[in-house]
Amino acid sequence: MDTPNIVCTTTFDFDGYRIKEYKGLVRGIVVRAPTIAQGLMGGLKKMVGGRIGAYKSMCEDVRMEALQEMLQHAQELGANAVVGLRYESSEVATDASEVLCYGTAVVIEPK
Repeated sequence: MDTPNIVCTTTFDFDGYRIKEYKGLVRGIVVRAPTIAQGLMGGLKKMVGGRIGAYKSMCEDVRMEALQEMLQHAQELGANAVVGLRYESSEVATDASEVLCYGTAVVIEPK
């Protein structure tokens, strides 16, 4: 998937730009469960303690995928920026997590 050329911020404005138009709420949602290998490595690591690299990698991948879906949604609405970017996650089933990336799609222009 090509990355849309859309700038994002967790704040609600961009220095040097003004919001010309609000396009609306955009979101990307991904639900993912660990692979068998990740589950085995994570389970072993739980027993001995420490960081679980396999889960960390999976979480990073899921966040990036949710971000890409949100950016695609913003592009479909004609936005060139997203303000108020946030992530949320929750467990939706045993060993399956949902990651939601959302914000407000806007059109910005230089001041």
